[in-house]
Amino acid sequence: MTLQDTFRLPALHAFVSEARRCVVARLREWGAHEDVCGDAELVISELFTNAVLHTDSVEIGYGLRVTGMHLRVEVADEGCRSKEQRLRSAECEEENGRGLLLVKAFSETWGVRARENGQGSVTWADLPYRPAPGRTPQPQPDHHTR
Repeated sequence: MTLQDTFRLPALHAFVSEARRCVVARLREWGAHEDVCGDAELVISELFTNAVLHTDSVEIGYGLRVTGMHLRVEVADEGCRSKEQRLRSAECEEENGRGLLLVKAFSETWGVRARENGQGSVTWADLPYRPAPGRTPQPQPDHHTR
């Protein structure tokens, strides 16, 4: 069984909270455990923020896919200013620079690939998935771009 959904939002910092809200709402609708919701909320926040800060995107696409006991969170941008997303060390007093380190810490695996259309990239993270106690994920019709 696979559950999936995709969304699109303007590439503005003000929409990071909307991305978090949409991800958590969809996962709760699917019956995800609250820990899964919290981890996915953090990951989408970091990936969406990186796309806003480090790309020339007008719009950012993001998606969720549950397959078995795995959750994939993806963020698609329209083109990067820099050619590669990378982990970096942030000094203790720095406010930025830890996003991908957090994604790595909360994910089983993560990576970046080119978009199919060749414009921009997709940053993805695979997280462990489990349903809330007493819940079994129910197949839902695929939702697509909002």
